[in-house]
Amino acid sequence: MSGVLDGKVAFVAGASRGIGATVAAALACAGASVAVAARSEREGKLPGTIGSVAQRITDDGGRALPVACDVTSEASVDAAVAATVAEFGGIDILVANAGVLWLGPIESTPLKRWQLCLDVNTTGVFLVTKAVIPHVRARGGGSLIAITTTGVTMTEHGANAYWVSKAAAERLYLGMAADLRADNIAVNCLSPSRVVLTEGWQAGGAGMQIPPEMVEPPEAMARAAVLLAQQDASGITGTIQRSEELGP
Repeated sequence: MSGVLDGKVAFVAGASRGIGATVAAALACAGASVAVAARSEREGKLPGTIGSVAQRITDDGGRALPVACDVTSEASVDAAVAATVAEFGGIDILVANAGVLWLGPIESTPLKRWQLCLDVNTTGVFLVTKAVIPHVRARGGGSLIAITTTGVTMTEHGANAYWVSKAAAERLYLGMAADLRADNIAVNCLSPSRVVLTEGWQAGGAGMQIPPEMVEPPEAMARAAVLLAQQDASGITGTIQRSEELGP
């Protein structure tokens, strides 16, 4: 494979299924070597493993490395990043996609669900980002992308742990764009414009019925991620992008 990301290395957290798997494949198709990072080393309640995603990429002619990574564990994240650097020589691109979904109303949200959303969706983004920054800086620049949600702005629809945790991740990334500008690192958030019916959504969407016109194919996120992956601080940075609004 060859393309706009030739010679680049991407670390995709939460890449065993759904948006992460689709983005990982698209980055590889554009020429990047991809670390497929997630907890899913074996099939569990939801389909998809890091090995199966990496195998599909290599079968299609790309370069991929499955790396076990629990984003809530600093030791696990550091080990996954170190394995990626050992295999591919560095990291240029991060896609912080690992996430858990909980859309129930606040008064019926168990504390453990609230904490899990914050642990994975906020602290997990912090840990993978913290771990890769020195490696991206060492390459002279690159691109950090956090996957978020349009639900952050939908306050008229109430509140839930998922939207709150993603809002915190957006604030983290918007502030980091200023911090890392001098290092030539682009920092952006990317969310679907509509709903991507991933395996995680099906499992954690609280039974919400989504009309067909509100459903977006995961490929829209993949195209947008490839565009953002090409950025450094001289291009698009410090923004919250919606997949279908980001030009080709």
